[in-house]
Amino acid sequence: MIRKAFFMSDNEGCKEDYEQRHNPIWPELEQTLKDHGVLNHSIFLDPQTRRLFAETESGVCRRSWESTNSLMPSNENSSPVSRELRKTFHIKKDS
Repeated sequence: MIRKAFFMSDNEGCKEDYEQRHNPIWPELEQTLKDHGVLNHSIFLDPQTRRLFAETESGVCRRSWESTNSLMPSNENSSPVSRELRKTFHIKKDS
């Protein structure tokens, strides 16, 4: 399983809109993530910097990108401008 972590940011004044577009998560997006084997997917916001930190164990749905690309810096393909992080440590409890 591939685990990815990355930073993004929202545009000034878009925090509430960004949160509303994820709460609740679209049922079809949730199902798509589950269909692709996603076990965990989280997005966290640092309100002082407007920086979003996301981690997932699978890919991202293009429709979600298109929904939020007006709220955050985006690439030409609607994917969020992001920098991938290199994992330096992880611990996992055995099942």
